Amino acid sequence: MDEASKTKLWEKYIKTKDSKIKEQLIIEYAQLVKFVAGRLSMYLGSNVEYEDLCGYGVFGLIDAIDKYDLDKGVKFETYASLRIRGSILDNIRKMDWIPRSIRKKQKTIDNAVRKLETEYGRAATDEEISKELEISSDEYYKWIDQTKALAITSLEEYVDQGGESRFEPISNSKYGQPEEMAEKEALKELLIKAIDSLSEKEKNVIMLYYYEELTLKEISAIMGVSESRISQLHTKALSKMKIGLGNNLGIFMVN
Repeated sequence: MDEASKTKLWEKYIKTKDSKIKEQLIIEYAQLVKFVAGRLSMYLGSNVEYEDLCGYGVFGLIDAIDKYDLDKGVKFETYASLRIRGSILDNIRKMDWIPRSIRKKQKTIDNAVRKLETEYGRAATDEEISKELEISSDEYYKWIDQTKALAITSLEEYVDQGGESRFEPISNSKYGQPEEMAEKEALKELLIKAIDSLSEKEKNVIMLYYYEELTLKEISAIMGVSESRISQLHTKALSKMKIGLGNNLGIFMVN
């Protein structure tokens, strides 16, 4: 369906709230659910079935269709992606399937990174972190793999706090209140510092994944290392940014 036809369908649905039109919209955007579920599935691994992620995502899609405001000038795909992602992660958190031992490892890693970066005044290397933890590099990478689900759910937690509020009408986006503009600039500074704390390889992974929207497999081909190594770099980068951004973690997802 082309954009003009989609717009007409949306206009008709908003006007009538016809359930049959709603079904059409759900079918039309079903691929979006599969796309978002697929990306999250890479981090969650075998802990959660892909079909379950899609099922959780459908609830987010339906919610997005019910709440979408065509007049705000935000593409539905952009708005719905956050709703779908939020719905999936909401259900995962309710399951509370991440073992306490994994959470403890993540906390131990975070504490080690903070200590080393305070001591050295720069980003800590993998070797320095594993030495601080008194484990081998191979064991450290295993810890990183085990905690990657925590990293992605932490990054997305802002969805629970009303992530959709970041969408403002396009026509008014440049004219925020002075206080809001100042706060946004301060948050941008925090984001810049958080990204600066990353190694060059970690920065590349973050930029290629979130800004160029490449898959881990595509990034693997570009950077010439294994897909599992790209996954490790991505998880480590998110962990570092989580430490640097704290409660402001959600700004990383702002366009």
